Amino acid sequence: RPGLALCAGCGGRIQDPFLLRVSPDLEWHVACLKCAECGQPLDETCTCFLRDGKAYCKRDYSRLFGIKCAQCRAAFSSSDLVMRARDHVYHLECFRCAACGRQLLPGDQFCLRERDLLCRADHGLPPDGAAARGPRSP
Repeated sequence: RPGLALCAGCGGRIQDPFLLRVSPDLEWHVACLKCAECGQPLDETCTCFLRDGKAYCKRDYSRLFGIKCAQCRAAFSSSDLVMRARDHVYHLECFRCAACGRQLLPGDQFCLRERDLLCRADHGLPPDGAAARGPRSP
């Protein structure tokens, strides 16, 4: 319905023969739909992400609002394999003991102190099976 819609970008009336609709209720002049961070034009050839009424390109949306690695603070790509510890998420390469640097693998026992991962040896836990043989600590 050209002429009736208001542009979410500039607030002006859209009288152009074409408009871009992002989500069911936001319409834009073709020239106004740009990434709020980098200014890249967002059209039918580029994925558009919305947050708080602002449009972002995929790269900036991921950088600003995506989940980041608890160790290196870099964003994840959709192809990254991750490790989780409580509510923290890590790249596989970043899932390492903070004391000795050994990479922790699935099945390894570790301790999480704030953001620091500690392997079994650096946390001071007894070797596997030793706890069953020795006296129990409180």
